[in-house]
Amino acid sequence: MSRIGRQPIPVPAGVTVAIEPDRVTVNGPKGELFERIPRDITVARVGDELVVTRPTDRGQHRALHGLTRSLVANMVEGVTNGFEKRLEIQGVGYRAHLRGRDLELALGYSHAVPVKAPEGIEFEVPQPTRIVVRGASKQQVGEIAAYIRKQRKPEPYKGKGIRYEGEYVPRKVGKRA
Repeated sequence: MSRIGRQPIPVPAGVTVAIEPDRVTVNGPKGELFERIPRDITVARVGDELVVTRPTDRGQHRALHGLTRSLVANMVEGVTNGFEKRLEIQGVGYRAHLRGRDLELALGYSHAVPVKAPEGIEFEVPQPTRIVVRGASKQQVGEIAAYIRKQRKPEPYKGKGIRYEGEYVPRKVGKRA
């Protein structure tokens, strides 16, 4: 077994885990998440920890083992602390603001771009050029942040657009006379 696969997943106080033959459900202060488990992989609770095991060392079992362990660990982390992605908007006139739970982006188009907040996701706009996406599901937070970024990707000549906080955008020189 690999080292990461052997590591048990600690379950903090206040988090409940329901293990069924084909799925694991994790419930905590930030919400409830569930994930299907591959047929050969087993998840067991040992004290205050979850242990993921595989039947053999075949390549497919090793891959599913690592995937399952990561998904379950992310579910426990998500319902305990939650996940967040931070985006920044650069460009003259580009800004974001909240309309109820939903987000409205002004990105230089002739119209505003609305982004609906799905169940389990919340937006925060601390400044008109900053967006924070929060939620319990790491996958859902990443997908929504990528969708927002896709509305106006950073372009390489002036750097205008939406980027992740701290993201480096390689700049091009442009046309020379």
